[in-house]
Amino acid sequence: MNAVELFDQTTLECSRLITQRYSTSFTLGIKTLDKKFHLPIYAVYGFVRYADEIVDTFHDQDKQSLLDRFRKDAYEAIEKKISLNPVLHAFQLIVNKYQIDKGLIEAFLHSMEMDLDFKTYNDSRYHEYIYGSAEVVGLMCLKVFCEGNDEMYQRLKDPACKLGAAFQKVNFLRDIKSDYEERGRVYFPGVDFKSFDKSVKKIIEDDIQKDFNDSLIGIEKLPDGAKLGVKVAYLYYQKLFDKIKGLSPEVITQERIRIPNSKKLTLLVGTYFGNKLGIS
Repeated sequence: MNAVELFDQTTLECSRLITQRYSTSFTLGIKTLDKKFHLPIYAVYGFVRYADEIVDTFHDQDKQSLLDRFRKDAYEAIEKKISLNPVLHAFQLIVNKYQIDKGLIEAFLHSMEMDLDFKTYNDSRYHEYIYGSAEVVGLMCLKVFCEGNDEMYQRLKDPACKLGAAFQKVNFLRDIKSDYEERGRVYFPGVDFKSFDKSVKKIIEDDIQKDFNDSLIGIEKLPDGAKLGVKVAYLYYQKLFDKIKGLSPEVITQERIRIPNSKKLTLLVGTYFGNKLGIS
């Protein structure tokens, strides 16, 4: 390994560390992907995680300035194919290798910027935000999984977007308390946090379940090296969603709902062996 390869490898491993620190469920899912996809998907996660941290965490900083700098540095890294920021260098490696459309990157960064300006969302902004914050991340990962096969990518785009939307909407339900109390945000259009009731919750749940259902056909058509990992993520979120559906509006507006790590591991093992035996 020469010096450049060592630098590249080290930055990719930084993104792996970020993923492991921030998301046990995402880390478990990546481990069920073919090994060739591990570092590329870690790199995508590292990029989106740090952008998200800018708008959600650093409350004593000028977030707009930080995000502007992050955007500028990201595009410069992609153009020049180098950055001394390990997260951005790892990301540009993957963007350039897999020809990830800059439009996807800009849509994502725009959604992060929306979090700086909007506290409540109408239908238009809600769908715009979900596309940029979740669907395009799924499309970035799909670009990696398709490895240059554009016909496959185009065929699986819509189901990938549906899956990303389902994940994000489940996150909105899971985090409805913290989003409102810590950030003053309510993502669901027309929803008043203080009058969140069973009828409103049911409408949201029906919409999420439709996204899950529409995404499943795409998962089954993914390349073998990607299918199991995406299925684990699907089943994890479906399990989390089922748990939320079984709780009252009062409970989910008072606490953040989680799946214990022990159950995540059980789900991972069960899905892995079920796949091997052809029963899941």
